[in-house]
Amino acid sequence: MKLIKLDAIDSTNDFLKSLSSKEELENFTVVTAENQTKGKGQVGGVWKTQAGKNLTMSILVKDFLFDNEQVFNLSVAVSLAVAETLKSINIPNICIKWPNDILSYNKKLVGILIENTLKSDGRIVSVVGIGINVNQTDFDELPNASSIAVISGKPFDKQELAILIVEKLKEKIQFWKTDSENFWKDYFNFLFKKGVPTAFRDNNNQDFMGIIQGVSPIGKLQVLLEDDSVVEFEIKEVKMLY
Repeated sequence: MKLIKLDAIDSTNDFLKSLSSKEELENFTVVTAENQTKGKGQVGGVWKTQAGKNLTMSILVKDFLFDNEQVFNLSVAVSLAVAETLKSINIPNICIKWPNDILSYNKKLVGILIENTLKSDGRIVSVVGIGINVNQTDFDELPNASSIAVISGKPFDKQELAILIVEKLKEKIQFWKTDSENFWKDYFNFLFKKGVPTAFRDNNNQDFMGIIQGVSPIGKLQVLLEDDSVVEFEIKEVKMLY
């Protein structure tokens, strides 16, 4: 894989999107940065990270998505790749909080932001942004976050972790192409709070209880409500309270 290492940048996603618009990059080109000043999270949020301590990376993915109805499959592939990589290095109690945050012991370790661009020839080119709390140990301002070093009790090599994730992502994409049923089953098995009564808040600021049943093929969260109806929510429509 081609690896571009930067010292500081506003956003690795923006850098990689700009670069790929100017030249034809090889698939799975990776950009990493020691310091990201304007990292982006889901739904317009901000991804804050301590300079030099964590893994901030973006991966170019081409020739995988060919239909807008398939875009969530990449989210599943990425979250599985990260979750399985962390499990392989013995980080315990790993789960995926819908749609693609990675937790350990209910603490957030990883944020993922995927940005898709539809090209004039109909191809969908994706930039996968992954932020992993690796060696940071101070989370006083982020009580719901933790890091690999805190949970495991030892530091990790960030570049080695990046290489493991990219190789696992290639494997997961191939897995989807050959066995999409078990690909999705693996995602459901990692799903945080699946089958457990959970508190939610909708975008009208109303709280309610529900039980996660699964996720639809286009990425909507399926929740069983107290009246026995199953409702599907988009990411902007509901927040899990935990």
